[in-house]
Amino acid sequence: MILLAGTVSLSDVSNHEATWTAITDAPIDVTAVLEWCGTPGSGAIDVFCGTVRDHAEGRTGIIRLDYEAHPTHAEPRIHLVADAARRRWPMIERLALLHRTGSLEVGETAVVVAASTAHRTEAFDATRWCIDAIKATVPIWKYEMWDGGEGWGTCGHELVDLDEWQRTRDDDTRQVPVGVS
Repeated sequence: MILLAGTVSLSDVSNHEATWTAITDAPIDVTAVLEWCGTPGSGAIDVFCGTVRDHAEGRTGIIRLDYEAHPTHAEPRIHLVADAARRRWPMIERLALLHRTGSLEVGETAVVVAASTAHRTEAFDATRWCIDAIKATVPIWKYEMWDGGEGWGTCGHELVDLDEWQRTRDDDTRQVPVGVS
């Protein structure tokens, strides 16, 4: 699903769908995501919200970020992340992977990952795995504006194929995120 105006809300996804993905320039309604994730069988809903902060590595006074993504490249990759998460945790009831593009001010929500499952451990694990996979494999670029300058985000890294990332991740018994800042 690619949305280009308005707010990402419940009207953008059917209650009959179990996966909600979007790359959008619209604000993300986190309450709507939380509502949508709830099902009668969900004993746990874990929600991760990534927000714009006022600093980055070596940069203070961040005032704005511009996120860029080419939908024909980013959309298929975010779908791959959702599909892989569902294979890894088949007990996921609902899964939302939503990422903003465009100009965002400090404090705005840039990305939301939410998973509902019967038990908390699977929801926690799936949500953490999904945000790490999005950061490592989905082509979304961040341009930073700060007091005294602007430039591409310093946390840039080579994008990797999801299968390659999973192998690297699975080999790391400590479960430290790969390529995530």
